[in-house]
Amino acid sequence: MRSVGVEEELLLVDRENGEPRALSHAVLAAASRDPRGNEEVFESELQRQQLEFATSPRTDMGDLAEEIRRWRAEAARHAEGVDASVAALATSPLEVSPTLGTDERHLWLQEHFGLTTQEQLTCGCHVHVSVESDEEGVAVLDRIRPWLPVVLALSANSPFWQGEDSGYASYRNRVWGRWPSAGPVEVFGSADRYHQQVADMIASGALLDEGMVYFDARLSKAYPTVEIRVADVCLDASTTVLLATLLRGLVDTAAREWRDGVPPTRHGVALLRLATWRAARSGLEGELIHPETMRPAPAEAVVRALFDHVREALDANGDTAGAQKALAELLDGGNGARVQRRILHRTGSLRSVVAECVRRTLE
Repeated sequence: MRSVGVEEELLLVDRENGEPRALSHAVLAAASRDPRGNEEVFESELQRQQLEFATSPRTDMGDLAEEIRRWRAEAARHAEGVDASVAALATSPLEVSPTLGTDERHLWLQEHFGLTTQEQLTCGCHVHVSVESDEEGVAVLDRIRPWLPVVLALSANSPFWQGEDSGYASYRNRVWGRWPSAGPVEVFGSADRYHQQVADMIASGALLDEGMVYFDARLSKAYPTVEIRVADVCLDASTTVLLATLLRGLVDTAAREWRDGVPPTRHGVALLRLATWRAARSGLEGELIHPETMRPAPAEAVVRALFDHVREALDANGDTAGAQKALAELLDGGNGARVQRRILHRTGSLRSVVAECVRRTLE
């Protein structure tokens, strides 16, 4: 059974007013003094209003859920010591002036990308799924491309930007797309072609290194995994686990197709970009672009198509019942974007949105 690991980026906010606070260094210092020795789990990110953690590789989704909740709680505990809270929000609902980190890499990004770097306060969820080789990994990347916008729609959790409703379910995706290497990619066909493409991109001088290859899904440079990076950080930990479950099924399905000689669907990047835009705009409301037909279809029908596509793999992994339950709850209660807008409609206050999301982050 393939292992799965999750990286979540969390927003650090003031405990009283919900405004993002540049406290990642203080929170990491608190973690380093913790006798439990979990400081290596947490890392700083591009902006100092962010904190990231990574789980261990897991094969059991119950264990993965437990670890995600544990590290969310530990992050909150460390933040509490500096009068802050953590929120699983992909963008800040309240206005913010991001505070860039000060290491050499961050300064290089600021020099080369200017306002794109300065404004890039977004929190994502990255899911790592193990593969047996780079060749299998690239075969998987080639075959999961049309399904990634559906994953974005499920995770969408960033409707607000600088105190305003963006009109998008995932405005994080639109902001993230400003990086020149971000987004959908073409079919590579082989590991050699993938690595040559990455080498050529770095040789262009536009990217600092392989870490700046921000494809929606890529081969991890550190682990024997495919790293799927398209999702917003999810408000509820249960949604994160659902994504991890579906993505393991998607990788299993793609690898089986490759072994069976089934060629990848060759939708062009232009169509995939449109499908990604539609997912970012709509989330689970209205229509999405169906991955098989590239035509509009109701969002729930497209989500069901993803579930059906990976059903055999879910059955083999013993994940079907848990995924069915979590998916039904998500479709009924809504993703983070719907929840945030519902809170705003009820309270009329973006500060209340943040406060409620802080609570749900740890639920």
